[in-house]
Amino acid sequence: MDARELAVDAEYRVAIEAGDDWRGAIEAVAADEGVAAAWFTGVGTVRDADVWYYDPAADEHRAVQFDEPLSVATCTGDVSVTDGDPVARPYAVLTRPSGQAVGGYLNAAEAVEGTVHLRAFEEAFDRRADP
Repeated sequence: MDARELAVDAEYRVAIEAGDDWRGAIEAVAADEGVAAAWFTGVGTVRDADVWYYDPAADEHRAVQFDEPLSVATCTGDVSVTDGDPVARPYAVLTRPSGQAVGGYLNAAEAVEGTVHLRAFEEAFDRRADP
């Protein structure tokens, strides 16, 4: 386990615009602002979502496609550095018009609109695979 106190460097309000890729917009802000470590939360609406879940038996991620409009009831995640680039890891609960909820790792989704609060830290997170 790695637990440590982190100093906040900056906070950003990210307005995700129609047509933006949800995860890509977060990564673009991190790259533009030089953010190597952050925590974020967000809400909004997306369509055509690519949601991943981890299958431990196969030791791989599998994708589920949702080709419909979905509300982002909540999205939380972090930004860390992988191979020198900031990478966002968003986990979202998405709701259908019926109220049914689906969720997982939000790999990609076309934004209808959204707002993300990104809290950047002074010390970078260096994510490494754990064998």
